[in-house]
Amino acid sequence: MPRRTVFIVLFRGVGGKTQLPTAPLRTALTEAGFENVATYINSGNAVLRTTLGREETRRRVGEIVAKAFGFDKAVHLVTGQEWDELIANNPFPHALAIPKYLHAAWLETEPAAEAVERVRSLATGGEGFEIRGRVAYLHTPHGFGTSKMAARFDRAIGVENTARNWNTVLKLSELAEKALA
Repeated sequence: MPRRTVFIVLFRGVGGKTQLPTAPLRTALTEAGFENVATYINSGNAVLRTTLGREETRRRVGEIVAKAFGFDKAVHLVTGQEWDELIANNPFPHALAIPKYLHAAWLETEPAAEAVERVRSLATGGEGFEIRGRVAYLHTPHGFGTSKMAARFDRAIGVENTARNWNTVLKLSELAEKALA
């Protein structure tokens, strides 16, 4: 029997004018042959199980959302194991008291050292920024929406990425566990 992998699917740029409604997305992915599909809120999160490799899965998911929803932005795939490591490697355990102020950004590639320092230099007022492999952790204790570091992160880091707050990180972990069954 072929090995099945659980992928957490993170769609970049969902919100505002770009929507991926959860029920139709779940249906489209399931009809395409993906197993144990789950979605979480209308901000571009899905979990699925497949025997396909990462790139083939990314290609097929990209084609599905382009055809069904007119969505043409980046699709990031993270394995369940990589997601577990993302959680375990959190450099801000004290931030878990208010999880909405902690964000993890999945990076397409590792950023240049200069880019990391550029973002770090924007941190003020107890904010924190760390990179662990292909994950950037942003702790914004006064709010993500009011943080200059958070507002400038996307451009300053210099690599394709998509971020989720810690509440979403934990919910996607829960859905990935269920998808293993």
